[in-house]
Amino acid sequence: MDIKKKITSLKDELIKLRRDFHEHPELGFKEYRTSKIVANYLDKCGLEVKRGIAKTGIVGLLKGKYQGPTLLLRADMDALPIQEENEVPYKSINNGIMHACGHDGHTAILLVAAKILSGYQEEIKGNVKFVFQPDEEVSRGAKMMVKEGVLENPQVNAAMALHLWTPLESGKIGITSGLVTANLDAFYLKIKGKGGHTANPEKSIDPVICAANVIQAIQIIQTREIDSLKSTVIMFGKVKGGTRSNIIPDEVSLEGTIRYLYEDKGELEKKFKRIVKAICKAYRTKYELNFNIENRAVINDYDMTKLVKFTAEKLLGNNSNKIRSYISTAGEDFSEFSDIVPSVFYFVGTGNKEKESHYPHHSSRFNIDEDTMLIGLEILVRSALEFFNK
Repeated sequence: MDIKKKITSLKDELIKLRRDFHEHPELGFKEYRTSKIVANYLDKCGLEVKRGIAKTGIVGLLKGKYQGPTLLLRADMDALPIQEENEVPYKSINNGIMHACGHDGHTAILLVAAKILSGYQEEIKGNVKFVFQPDEEVSRGAKMMVKEGVLENPQVNAAMALHLWTPLESGKIGITSGLVTANLDAFYLKIKGKGGHTANPEKSIDPVICAANVIQAIQIIQTREIDSLKSTVIMFGKVKGGTRSNIIPDEVSLEGTIRYLYEDKGELEKKFKRIVKAICKAYRTKYELNFNIENRAVINDYDMTKLVKFTAEKLLGNNSNKIRSYISTAGEDFSEFSDIVPSVFYFVGTGNKEKESHYPHHSSRFNIDEDTMLIGLEILVRSALEFFNK
């Protein structure tokens, strides 16, 4: 059967899988239900299935009839600690947990891709590894899977992955060679003062006002100390301190991220430390500051990018309105794979205001245009087959 006809015949199954995952979201390394469904599905496709890779990860292996390279196709499975506000029939039933990034769609797409590609086993000159990864959101899953040997037995020669993406209009593809996503560092700052009564602030050392000034002052890094052509985003995502309105707390903790689209060599960290040290000294507070490298940038291989772009152009037409170069300041731990083997990571636009799929990722109103899953699926399947043809 023609690939497009096969995909069309599986559309209802694809959507049903996605909605089931959406209704039953699970956090990183707790994807027990999801991984069970994934493993059983791959079993029925006739694949060799390995369970429990990186705790809840699943790997399905399709061995082609002929010897050749091994291609890894990856989907992430984890959800986010967000209370869903969408009123849809498949709304999350797990309180405070939601698929707010498209991973439910990624998992469904890769499952159906496995079913379709298993039908080409007699033609494939090599192997396909279908990798269902846990814990992408906290950036631990890919690293753990690599450590536990996902790129071995058989050795992986190349990798592909897609991301459903609401910032792009439905039906558009974002793909470029070279740097694709940002380097991502997380910071953890604890400012320590001396608690007391708000009626007598002079008897205390207030960490709150110190924290407020740190938040303001840190912004000068990206606006005054970095070349404007070097994209840098520093954001505070969590501020915690105090117990009541009339109590000056002993300490305030702040957490956030630094994202940058260039090689840094620790310069951002040095600037950050300099500012925190100076402000805390001015406000008589002490502090603890730690950094953690969460993601390195995803780097797309030129030849792998060319292959997928060629496939997309055959499907959508050589039209710059539908296929465009695209770089994101989001972090993505697919870099753990792209650092080791030639890889390609591309974006499938799913933003559609009429279908209310235009909300940003990690929003409580996030949703996808389910029709775009068919586009992502077809590009993935055709690109995989083209890889072996090449």
